[in-house]
Amino acid sequence: MTEDRLPLAELLAKAGDGDFLRTIAESVMQLLMEADVEGMIGAGRHERTLERATYRNGYRDRSLDTRLGSLQLRIPKLRQGSYFPPFLEPRKLSEKALVAVIQEAWISGVSTRRVDDLVQAMGLSGIGKSTVSKLCKDIDERVGGFLDRPLTGDWPYLWLDATYLKQREGGRIVSVAAIIAVAVNTDGKREIVGLHIGPSEAETFWSTFLKSLVRRGLSGVKLVISDAHEGLKAAIRRVFSASWQRCRVHWMRNALSYVPKAQQSMAAAALRQAFIQPDRAGAAQALRHVADQLRAKCPKLGTFIDDSETDVLAHLDFPSQHRTRIHSTNSLERLNKEVKRRADVVGIFPNEGSIIRLIGAVLLEANDEWQTQNRYMQTEPMAELMATDTKPETVRISTAAA
Repeated sequence: MTEDRLPLAELLAKAGDGDFLRTIAESVMQLLMEADVEGMIGAGRHERTLERATYRNGYRDRSLDTRLGSLQLRIPKLRQGSYFPPFLEPRKLSEKALVAVIQEAWISGVSTRRVDDLVQAMGLSGIGKSTVSKLCKDIDERVGGFLDRPLTGDWPYLWLDATYLKQREGGRIVSVAAIIAVAVNTDGKREIVGLHIGPSEAETFWSTFLKSLVRRGLSGVKLVISDAHEGLKAAIRRVFSASWQRCRVHWMRNALSYVPKAQQSMAAAALRQAFIQPDRAGAAQALRHVADQLRAKCPKLGTFIDDSETDVLAHLDFPSQHRTRIHSTNSLERLNKEVKRRADVVGIFPNEGSIIRLIGAVLLEANDEWQTQNRYMQTEPMAELMATDTKPETVRISTAAA
């Protein structure tokens, strides 16, 4: 079938051309005609199907005079019957084209002010933020279906991370946490499995989110990877019987904060030696050696390593083929950067629904892209992993402060 999304990025690249607005209008109308004809025929271009009603028979050219100038349209022809685009009726053309442009602009991170400028340049009246939001609400059904979809099978690895956005609430601007959950199933495929918006990262907030994932079918979780949020650790103990891996990148940053700046490079090199050990015993021994060596000069570092050793080495109890993926939340970093890029365009969200609409659409696009890629993890060790119980020592989630 015809691609159902306007290639706005390609059109925006032509923004310096004098025919930019006319090109947008022509592209929008051509997209709508192609989609309409496919519905009438019952098949896409070059698609073989028994439900096909007729066949395409070329195009006929038609000029349409608008405030943007003369638009050159190619109206599809049919072998049997005829087709005339209904949106060419008076007062329908600008409405449907505008909605398509605004929807794509919103999802692509184009600011509302730029959308408003585009609308006025097209010779129409200006459009405000509330109107843009209303026109985009038909995205909600697709985003809601994605975020609430049932989860089937086992998901041994679960990554959780929070990013903070600004939202208006009761006349004030408040910071809210947007929690994104990513999981890998036993087929080695990575998917975005949840998004949750809340005012804080307290245990009740995390528990509510994790329980919602379980209700949707998330099961078989063996390891949860995240930063050291106290509320999250408590929620994991309450909801899952799983190990917890403290993000190694965040752990290293926390550890070095206890070391004088002049000695941080040396300490970092020593700590990294622990993470290249082939097994948990060797890594634990290396960490304790560093802690003992630096305990006199950096007593807080020694205490920090003592309290967090179990959590930062949890990934070493899992298949070696998976360890480079599960020792940190790095797999979420690129996704979070894209979320922030889109969110920064908006600045301050008017309400929680607008956050879910935009961020949910970003996540939906990313998830669709992931499904076209190769497996994120090797599948051979998965069967063995799911057949064995998590080791008792890795179930423990320390209560040490972050």
